[in-house]
Amino acid sequence: MATVLEFTSPADEFPLGTVFENLPTVTVELERLIAHKTHVIPYFWVRGADAADIEAAFEAHAGVVEIEYIDDVDDEFLMRAEWEPTYFGILSALASANVTVLSGVGTSDGWDFEVRGESRAAISEFRTLCQEHDIPIEITAVHALLPVQGDGIELTDAQREALVLAYERGYFDSPRETTLDEMASELGISQQSLSSRLRRGHRRLIGGTLVNS
Repeated sequence: MATVLEFTSPADEFPLGTVFENLPTVTVELERLIAHKTHVIPYFWVRGADAADIEAAFEAHAGVVEIEYIDDVDDEFLMRAEWEPTYFGILSALASANVTVLSGVGTSDGWDFEVRGESRAAISEFRTLCQEHDIPIEITAVHALLPVQGDGIELTDAQREALVLAYERGYFDSPRETTLDEMASELGISQQSLSSRLRRGHRRLIGGTLVNS
């Protein structure tokens, strides 16, 4: 059964996270991950700084061969990183275990990841690889993907809980009757984690209804 794993990692453990040393107010969000021969090329968005400052902050990073500016939308910049082929980190462990990254958001406080394995064995392999390579991660949640009311739309328990809470608390009302911070406190998770759950839940609901209808 497909399984979703949520975990956190220190800001400086992930190579892209060293940008926070020079730009502590930026947010980095992974956009797309492509397996390329023996390593992984991630596309990511950066917000909270000017493009020139971002490029300068990424100039010297362990494990990174090149950072390339791709595009920008409003005040967000799409960039691409290419790793050193011999570097083994979180993304390498995920690729080796054939685990898909659903979301990855980093700030100076750390990284929040949500990943999916087609089986619990894949998730177990990823965790083992992290242990073997001394990659520090903290597991925050493990969920099986289950259909919503038998209609074929798959949500994790955490995504369902977040969406229902947001609806009940008036987060989707105009004006909003609550904030992400208030709901995150109620659930006992970070604001980043809650935002990720809502975003992934929305994507699955839309993909399973409006797009496929």
